[in-house]
Parts: sequence; C-alpha cells; structure tokens
Amino acid sequence: MAYATTKDVSDRFIRPLDTDEQRVVATRLDDAERMLRRRVPDLDDQIVAGTIDQDDVVMIEADMVLRLIRNPDGYKSETEGDYSYTISAEVASGRLEVLRDEWALLGVRSSTYVIAPEFDLPWKSRPLNWWELNL
Repeated sequence: MAYATTKDVSDRFIRPLDTDEQRVVATRLDDAERMLRRRVPDLDDQIVAGTIDQDDVVMIEADMVLRLIRNPDGYKSETEGDYSYTISAEVASGRLEVLRDEWALLGVRSSTYVIAPEFDLPWKSRPLNWWELNL
C-alpha cells in the first residue's frame, strides 16, 4: 500500500476528484509505490531510520499520479480553430514517472557510463609526429 492516499492527490489537485478518478488514483498510487521500491527496496527501513522523509515520499507519489491525471491521454498540444495550447511535459506528462530531482530526494543518484572500445593500433605504442607518417 502506498504512503500517499487519494486525499493527498486530491489536496494537490485543482478540483475534487470524481469517483472514477479516485479509483484510478488509488490504483496508480500503488503502481507509483512499486516503482519507488524497485530502486529503493528498503524504503520502509529508511523512513523509520529517518534517512528518507515520509512526507517526501508522499509528495513524490502524489506528484507522479498528478502528472498522469492532469494529462491522461499524453497530449503535448492541442489546436482548434484559432485557439491552441501546449501542455508542459514536466507538469503533465501523461506517464507515471519519477523525475531526476525526485530520485535525488530519495537518495538515488543517477550516473552515466560510457563504454568505449579500445583498439590495439600499430602507432599507439609511441606518439607520431606529422613528419613521421611517410605521406
């Protein structure tokens, strides 16, 4: 069961949730919790130890679901006649996802690794000057 509740999501939303939205929010909060536990399997222990603040977990789970319910179809922009608007992917991506700064609140660091092949080239043993190339 998720730390955040449908009330936590509703309190952060711009209007009350209807019955269908409450059902979806409850299910997606459990999904959000599972996503967090994949990267932080000892989440409960870290909350008890004070390493992770429970209020941060509630906020992250609620924000994850809010990004989904604000834009359930994942639209980026819409135009009708002379009227058009664009939705920010940061605020309403239409996906259940954890942002990089939210992972950082949970103590999860992201790293980038580069794997580059190394070839054994004949001129690698000593540096060549342009005049030694025999062109």
